[in-house]
Amino acid sequence: MAKPVIAIVGRPNVGKSTLFNKLIGERRAIVEDSPGITRDRIYGETEWRGKNLVVIDTGGIEPKTDDIILKKMREQAQIAIDTADVIIFMCDIRTGLLADDLDIAVMLKKSRKPVVPCINKADKIGDLPPEYYEFYELGFDIDPIAISSLHGSGSGDLLDACLEALGDFEDEEEDDDIVSVAVIGKPNAGKSSLVNRVLGDERCIVSDIPGTTRDAIDTYFENEHGKYNFIDTAGIRRQSKVDEKVEKVSVLRAKMAVERANVCLIMVDANQGVTEQDERIAGIAHEAGKASIICINKWDSIDKDNSTTNEFTKKVYDALSYMTYAPLMFISAKTGQRVDKLFEQINYVHNQTNMRVSTGMLNDVLADAIARVQPPSDKGRRLKIYYMTQTQVAPPTFVIFCNDAELFHFSYQRYIENCLRETFGFKGTPIKLIIRQKGDDDNNA
Repeated sequence: MAKPVIAIVGRPNVGKSTLFNKLIGERRAIVEDSPGITRDRIYGETEWRGKNLVVIDTGGIEPKTDDIILKKMREQAQIAIDTADVIIFMCDIRTGLLADDLDIAVMLKKSRKPVVPCINKADKIGDLPPEYYEFYELGFDIDPIAISSLHGSGSGDLLDACLEALGDFEDEEEDDDIVSVAVIGKPNAGKSSLVNRVLGDERCIVSDIPGTTRDAIDTYFENEHGKYNFIDTAGIRRQSKVDEKVEKVSVLRAKMAVERANVCLIMVDANQGVTEQDERIAGIAHEAGKASIICINKWDSIDKDNSTTNEFTKKVYDALSYMTYAPLMFISAKTGQRVDKLFEQINYVHNQTNMRVSTGMLNDVLADAIARVQPPSDKGRRLKIYYMTQTQVAPPTFVIFCNDAELFHFSYQRYIENCLRETFGFKGTPIKLIIRQKGDDDNNA
């Protein structure tokens, strides 16, 4: 995916995430009036003057700090700088030029990448205050561009300057074969560690402090198994624990990440087993109809004997009885145990959720199922099932026509679903059945 990459960097709380959201046209980065909200690199895409661009939002750079999270944020910003083709260096006209801005400018000059100075919070673009001109002291070849990221004014000039700095940059063709994988779970289950292990670099901030990842973070990745977009999500806390406004938005981001994913990796801490919180998180993926893999992480820290795996598997499926279709993988993000096997499973469940079955084959299975177990009856009236057809994939969705939808009890629906799974597999994916009374236009699930 060789599209031009633009990284937005600067001190904390200068408006980087607001500009990022404005450029990509959606609220993907969390915006809050307190420093340190964006901690990792967040990717998005935009189009300007016929050119497709990748934009990276970064955590604020504190050049001199001993705080572990701030140091990690600075490392993430450095990786974004190394990745970028052009850098937007954002400063704040209200605070004026600070010593930290000058230190960051030195850091950017060492990258030898084109840098576009961006002076934010200049709400009156046509009438620039004298403070604007002090930013020429940054010493870049490109003149500082005044913008208001909140109102969007000046953003066109900013993108024009970025394209000019890029020069001749040829886009490659868009690739539709990318599998989006959302990594979900409660805080500190090892989501970021898994993404970093898969990617082989410090893509996401990893620490023992729960809640370190606050945004859903996209990373494109390609290997011999295929092309993937890994989405590392903020840990989903119990509702009673979600007091802080930013945490509430983080939970929403995780749910949105599930919606745009093809496959969900549900991370469960092996030391804790499946908790009520894990059940709720898995339910989000199930209700969204997403193909899923249950990843039992930190398996290296468990004392095992010959029956440990089987006993743990039974406990997982007892707790997640509605997700027995999802395969289990016992992994360790820390040591890399079985992580390389994940891609085969991701591809497998992705293919399963996109499987189509002909109407003829479906009705052969249906006829056999009815012959083995007679449909239920009530007060002398028996359920008659006429035929079944598949209407969509991801998840596989089937419409079944019958004489009386009220007679089609849930238990018999589950029986039909099990017959479909016995014949066709559908491993790793939920199945949706829509019961339609013949002659009716309404669906009765």
